[in-house]
Amino acid sequence: MRDYDSQTYGRSFADVYDDWYAGVSPVGATVARMLQLAGAHGRVLELGVGTGRLAVPMTEAGLSVTGLDVSPDMLDVLRRRDVARRVSVVVGDMVDDLPDGPFDAALVAYNTIFNLLEPERQRACFAQVAARLAPGGRFVVEAFVPDDEVIHGAQVTVRSMGVDHVVLSVSRHEPATQRADGQFIEITESGGVRLRPWAIRWAAPDELDAMASAAGFAVEHRWADMTAAPFDDDSSGHVTVYRLGGTAAR
Repeated sequence: MRDYDSQTYGRSFADVYDDWYAGVSPVGATVARMLQLAGAHGRVLELGVGTGRLAVPMTEAGLSVTGLDVSPDMLDVLRRRDVARRVSVVVGDMVDDLPDGPFDAALVAYNTIFNLLEPERQRACFAQVAARLAPGGRFVVEAFVPDDEVIHGAQVTVRSMGVDHVVLSVSRHEPATQRADGQFIEITESGGVRLRPWAIRWAAPDELDAMASAAGFAVEHRWADMTAAPFDDDSSGHVTVYRLGGTAAR
């Protein structure tokens, strides 16, 4: 998509993210999972922390959370939500600007790893996270499972509709590059038209596993979601726990 850069998504979605995506994944289950993996007062690095949907509840549960995001717009929302200022905020990129560790665990939730638009950047993210984790630390990756029969060509759907507004989703998918670009087109009676662009580069679980392995990780767990539902061939998403220096699960 022409002129799309690393801060476009945050500028486009910060004002609606909490309304549109509040229930996109189970917050309570995520907090419980990170407590289990990082320890009761563990140090957690969240990549693409956004508005703090997960980071703030994690700190309220006792975890020490550092949240990194490239978008000042998203982080402004986080700061308004985090009235106790428990989350340590870092403005920066998921590859180039990771803070010094060591951390007990890192989390990249709900497809955020795919916001890195080149495979080289995704591989570099795994390596940079590995360099910030304590020995035996975990990197938790939550993402959708690509469906080759669905992800192709152009798609137009209705996201939401009311008497005074409609939100259309328009997207183009390129399987050869594993790239999708899209726009949410928001049309309101009072405000006219608002465009909210997005872009991702998707990767299947086995490709992510290879990136992780190259960085010194092994798969410790793979579930269908944060509740630890079993992962199988019909799962539309996965939560994979990579352990630094670990032995691959059997």
